[in-house]
Amino acid sequence: MKIESMAFLIVGMGGFIGAVARYGISEIMTTEKFPYGTFIVNLLGSFILGFLLFHQLEVGGISQEWRLFLCVGIMGAFTTMSAFSAETFGMLERQENMMAMANIILNVGGSIVAVFLGRAVAVAGWFTAA
Repeated sequence: MKIESMAFLIVGMGGFIGAVARYGISEIMTTEKFPYGTFIVNLLGSFILGFLLFHQLEVGGISQEWRLFLCVGIMGAFTTMSAFSAETFGMLERQENMMAMANIILNVGGSIVAVFLGRAVAVAGWFTAA
């Protein structure tokens, strides 16, 4: 198989590892008072993705297959906060400050609004089984 046809399999294998790791950390670290697991996953995932992207861009040595497995698969399933953080950092690094602020406000604010709307739809019972 060529990398294009293997990409889904590579990302899926990494995604399995990232999702299981996220679940494990969240189960161990989250308390009733604060979601420490999510906090740790977001910080750790952002750090690891930042390292991997810097290593790939500056040092080299990470193949396309490993980038798909590590960055897209594992880190993508581990936390989307890492991708959001890396993209925002890139904007700030390019001095696209207004775009970075818009990205932060739209992602964080929009996600909170989306949770509220999802809850409202669930509470309204629009999608319950008859």
